Amino acid sequence: MERLKMQSHNVIGSNIQKIAQLFPQCVTERLGKDGKPELGIDFEKLQAELSDEVIGEGEERYQFTWPDKRAAARLANIPTTMTLRPCREESVDFDHTQNLYIEGDNLDVLKVLRETYLGKVKMIYIDPPYNTGNDFVYNDDFAESYEEFAESCKVRDEEGNLQFNPKANGESNGRFHTDWLNMMYPRLKVARDLLTEDGVIFISIDDNEVENLRKVCDEIFGESNFLSQQVWANKEGGGGSDSRHFRIKHECIMTYARNIEFCSVNGVDIENEERYSKSDEYEHLRGKYYLQQLSMGSLGYIESLDFPIQAPDGMLVYPNKDGNKINRWRWSKEKVNWGLKNGFIEFCKDKDNNWVVSTKQYLKADNEGNLINRKNRPFALIEKYSSTLASKQLQQLLKGRIFNYSKPVELIKYLVSIGSKENSLILDFFSGSATTAHAVMQLNAEDGGHRKFIMVQLPELTDEKSEAYKAGYKNICEIGKERIRRAGKKIKADSPLTTQNLDVGFRVLKLDSSNMLDVYYTPEEFNEKMIFQENVKADRTDEDLLFQVMLELGIELSASIRKERLGAQATTVFNVDNGYLMATFEQEIDEATITEIAKRNPGFFVMRDASAASDNVLDNFEQLFRHYSPETSCRII
Repeated sequence: MERLKMQSHNVIGSNIQKIAQLFPQCVTERLGKDGKPELGIDFEKLQAELSDEVIGEGEERYQFTWPDKRAAARLANIPTTMTLRPCREESVDFDHTQNLYIEGDNLDVLKVLRETYLGKVKMIYIDPPYNTGNDFVYNDDFAESYEEFAESCKVRDEEGNLQFNPKANGESNGRFHTDWLNMMYPRLKVARDLLTEDGVIFISIDDNEVENLRKVCDEIFGESNFLSQQVWANKEGGGGSDSRHFRIKHECIMTYARNIEFCSVNGVDIENEERYSKSDEYEHLRGKYYLQQLSMGSLGYIESLDFPIQAPDGMLVYPNKDGNKINRWRWSKEKVNWGLKNGFIEFCKDKDNNWVVSTKQYLKADNEGNLINRKNRPFALIEKYSSTLASKQLQQLLKGRIFNYSKPVELIKYLVSIGSKENSLILDFFSGSATTAHAVMQLNAEDGGHRKFIMVQLPELTDEKSEAYKAGYKNICEIGKERIRRAGKKIKADSPLTTQNLDVGFRVLKLDSSNMLDVYYTPEEFNEKMIFQENVKADRTDEDLLFQVMLELGIELSASIRKERLGAQATTVFNVDNGYLMATFEQEIDEATITEIAKRNPGFFVMRDASAASDNVLDNFEQLFRHYSPETSCRII
């Protein structure tokens, strides 16, 4: 049986395979660091295949670069053995919810999620650190440490006193923009892989890094996939933080498509619906309407659109009353005849008792007779949703000033409404106080949608002097989880009749080191006696193992999980996603249990290599599955 790797997807290996499909002659074998043969790229041959397109050394080209950029790019591709461990006691409706709340550094979390959620996320919203000098908590491992940088830049004086703190990332830090770019680049690079082909990402940012973010996104998502740099007027009235010369009352929301050819942004409700005030016999189907004159002159005279239309009293009506041939009809003669026949044209008299011909502009039907949900394209200027009001609303929900600078629920709900569909998966990997989760639940309650969310947040400690700490919130994740709990209860309480089946739960998962001991990954470094000892860490549960297996097999972490007791020994077996995966991690599994599992015809079966009750069970294992369920893929850990 095949042994599971129990680590994240190897992106570099996948890229080599893609090159091998295009240029097999450019792929060769070499000895890896472990002394074993592995595939590698012969860059000389690859360059020869692309000789007309390769940029020569020293050749000028447009590029955006900074120190450690290559390290940041490599960091996105390096596999990780880290895993996600379920935490039932902090979850809400663990067994039924489709939502996830994940605690941990978002780069590792994104890597862990990459294979399972590849191309499945319809919308990403993030509100990352704005790099104001005091909001930096991510410390990725790049080639030059802060200590090395401090030494190279002489940040200490002759007496050894620190002249500036390189870890604070203030503007006096020579790596002020570099550190921020190195933090953002690998995360956005991995996040792109998660988006669906028609997916979209929204990124909140202010003036500190907006230009750098635009360049980074142009590189990662492609300049052609830029949708808009939306401007959100986030302050009410005369308020606004002061720069030296201007009062700043806005932030930006950078918006990119995964593939602009497939992406569509949903329209927004029309703001002047009240003008659709007239009724006729078609109202039940087309809705109400307003009148728009059929005669026009702003687009220039066209002779074929200058023809008479017969009024109800038999009079002929022309677009040009004075014969100057300035105006013409908006519709052709054939379209007018269609409109008369189908009730899309109306005649009325003006103040001079002359006939006026107008078209009926229906709320729920276009001028081709098609029923529509009339929407407008959203403006790139957002003038609603005050950040001040958002703070007050969160303060009321959490009963105190627990979290500062939260985004308004209405703003994120608006972005979700234009960037997703009713069954979409929404990801926020800088989730903070979990505004995005709140917005997704609220929108689902309002339009009957079934959107799911994945929130990711670093468990950053709260300041011991803060109101949050005094209220019992030791880290930001505790604030986010409690906000989702309270928001879910409030949404259901506000609309009890329509939210009975609303999913306001979430599975809590926590990033941790692998469940497997080092011997699992590098058996060659251990002696024979150690290899045959237990390879699972002592503090890990069977459910911990199950979730790491689900990740490797590409099974969504919100999939249904049932525990069953099978065989004469009542062995605990996990049934995941209605039999797609069946797994057991108990010891002393006998043939009767294996037979019963095989008869279920699961897609995958996973067990520990030390689980079999005897060598005889191992000898008959594959034969049992070949007999009862030959299509099942059997794996061991």
